[in-house]
Amino acid sequence: MTPRDASDDSRWSDLDRPPLNAAALRRGLVREGGLWREVEVVARTGSTNTDLVDLATEGKAGEGTVLIAEEQTAGRGRLERNWTAPARSGLFFSVLLNPAEVPVARWGWLPLLTGVAVATGLSRAAGVDTALKWPNDLLVTVGGEERKAGGILAERAGSEGVVIGVGINVTLRAEELPVPQAGSLTLAGAVSTDRDPLLRGVLRSLEQLYGQWRAAAGDPVVSGLQETYAAGCATLGRVVRAELPGERSVTGEAVAIDGDGRLVLATGEGVQEPVGAGDIVHLRPA
Repeated sequence: MTPRDASDDSRWSDLDRPPLNAAALRRGLVREGGLWREVEVVARTGSTNTDLVDLATEGKAGEGTVLIAEEQTAGRGRLERNWTAPARSGLFFSVLLNPAEVPVARWGWLPLLTGVAVATGLSRAAGVDTALKWPNDLLVTVGGEERKAGGILAERAGSEGVVIGVGINVTLRAEELPVPQAGSLTLAGAVSTDRDPLLRGVLRSLEQLYGQWRAAAGDPVVSGLQETYAAGCATLGRVVRAELPGERSVTGEAVAIDGDGRLVLATGEGVQEPVGAGDIVHLRPA
C-alpha cells in the first residue's frame, strides 16, 4: 500500500469536502471489548479491499481492522466493475471480519448484513430514506427516482476471514455522477453530509448487527437478519430479469430471500427458482 502523504495541502482544495479525522474516528470507535480494533485513514490508494486482503493474508491485520481511503483509484464492485468518485466525496472503506464460530456456509450473509447496517446507519445519521437492491446495492430517492448511491463487495482473505468493502456517494454533485442512474446522499436531500458521524453511524450499526448474527451462530432467522433484510429490500415484490452466466436468464417476481440469502423468483411457469449472488451477472426490471 503506497498512500499519498495525508499532510498534502491539496486535501484542503475543496472546503466542502474536508478530510476525515482519523484520531477522532479511533476515539469514537475503538473501545475495550468492542469489534473495531484498528482504524486507519489513507489519503489515496488503489482499492481498500485489495490492500486489506493483502494485509490479512500476510498476518498484518486482524478482525476488526477498518481501512478507509479518501480517494480510490482502482475501486471495484462486483464482477470487477469499476467504482470511481472524486476525492473525499464519499465513504470508501473496508473491514475485516472473521466469524470463526459461524459455519462457513452462512458467511454468504455477510454482505447482506452489511447492507442492512449501511442502510440503518445512514438513515439515522443522514436522515435519508434508503433501500436495498439485492444483493449489494444501496438505493436512495432523487427526484422521485430510485438511484444507486452505494455498493458492497465481499472477498475472502484466506483463513483470516472476509474483507467487506463499502462505497457510498456522499457529496457527489449531479455533474460528477459516473452514470445518470447514480445518486448521492446530497442529491437525496440528506440533512447531514459530515462524513465522520456518517461513518461512525454505519460502523456502530454494523458492529451491533454482526454481534447479533454471530451470537446466533449465523442463523438468519434467529438473529432476525433474514426478516430485517427482506423488510428493507426494494427488489421484493417486483418482476425482474436475472441475467446469468452463459447468456441464460430467469424472469419472475421476486417473492422472498431464502435461508441462504438467495433471491427467490416466481416464474410464469409456476416455478420458484432461487438465484445466488455469486451466480448473477445483472438484475434488471423485467
